[in-house]
Amino acid sequence: MNTKNKSFWTRNFILILISNALLFMAFEMLVPTLPLFAESVGCTTSQIGLVAGSFTISSLIIRLFVNRLMYIMNKKYILLIGILICTLITGSYMFADCLLVLLAFRLVHGLGFGIATTYYATLASEQLPRKKLGEGMGYFGVGETICMSVGPMIGIEILNKAGFSGMFITGAVILLIAVLMILGITKQKIKEKAPKNKFKKVPLKLIEKRVLPQCFLIFFFGIVVSGIMCYLSLFAKQQGITDVSWFFFIAAITGIFIRVISGKIFDHKGPIYVLVPSGLSLIIAMILIAFSQSELQLNLSAIFYGVSISAIMPAIQAWVINMVEIESREVAVSSFLNFFDIGIGVGSLLLGLIIEATSYKAMYLLSILFIIVYLFLTVYIVKYKKSNTQKL
Repeated sequence: MNTKNKSFWTRNFILILISNALLFMAFEMLVPTLPLFAESVGCTTSQIGLVAGSFTISSLIIRLFVNRLMYIMNKKYILLIGILICTLITGSYMFADCLLVLLAFRLVHGLGFGIATTYYATLASEQLPRKKLGEGMGYFGVGETICMSVGPMIGIEILNKAGFSGMFITGAVILLIAVLMILGITKQKIKEKAPKNKFKKVPLKLIEKRVLPQCFLIFFFGIVVSGIMCYLSLFAKQQGITDVSWFFFIAAITGIFIRVISGKIFDHKGPIYVLVPSGLSLIIAMILIAFSQSELQLNLSAIFYGVSISAIMPAIQAWVINMVEIESREVAVSSFLNFFDIGIGVGSLLLGLIIEATSYKAMYLLSILFIIVYLFLTVYIVKYKKSNTQKL
């Protein structure tokens, strides 16, 4: 059978896709609700920021060393360890009665999340034909997009009906289902395993330099996204918009359709045909958000935001994976995810300072500057690659 026309919808790929979506569902449920829980146990605003930042730091640190884990055990079991850590901690948050305990839980949660997200992406990519990598990773990211958009809404709804304990237990149950799905994965389609006695000879590689330009793209994108993740609900409250959950729902629905289209465009046309239009869509979203004074206006901006976030992340991720050999994918993907996390961390701090000095409206408008840098960098990377290819 012609591999070009062969479907990548295998049992393994579907299980990995759904399991990954469930991980993000449980994680995103905590995004708007964990700060409220931290406040309920007596944390101040600055301490809540410390709790949020500790997660990013620990997930970033583990990803720097995650490529060495595959020389100890099978990738499937490494992934299971990551998900189980997330499951245990999510169900244990209800027992955190002070800042120190909550901080410790958040640090450990970051370790599990850093391991899981890296190995989900690499295992998924190994199930895909190289010719359909962009399309396959686009579908793979559909679950992430839906859960990143709908997860906060579901978390708030469960919190309102079942309280913090009910919300944490629900998250743990969702993660247990994710564990069961990974246990159902059969022998990997592509399996590469280094001899155990070579473990000590493997150099410690913190960043895959070949994908550094793409990592800077996701860094600037992360800065802009942090303005939505951290401050949209506060901005909406200030504007008298009571129900911000529809913003995330509309962005999710938009993302489902865009992921499918953008993946095919990536495979047939290349990254620039996805990254530039979606970047322009993000600019429109920021402008509409900045001037939103009603729920209708905010929901309109969600369409453009959904287009951008659902296209940019999987396109850059597929680009990163395409740049390296199979054995280098763990480092490449962890580099990609680390730069996104750094962007989120830097953005939440920097944009927060901008809000204090100016306003929410000014912050969203100034965020456009980072998108412009992202657009120029995208064009430069593609043109530089073409000029080097022509010289060869």
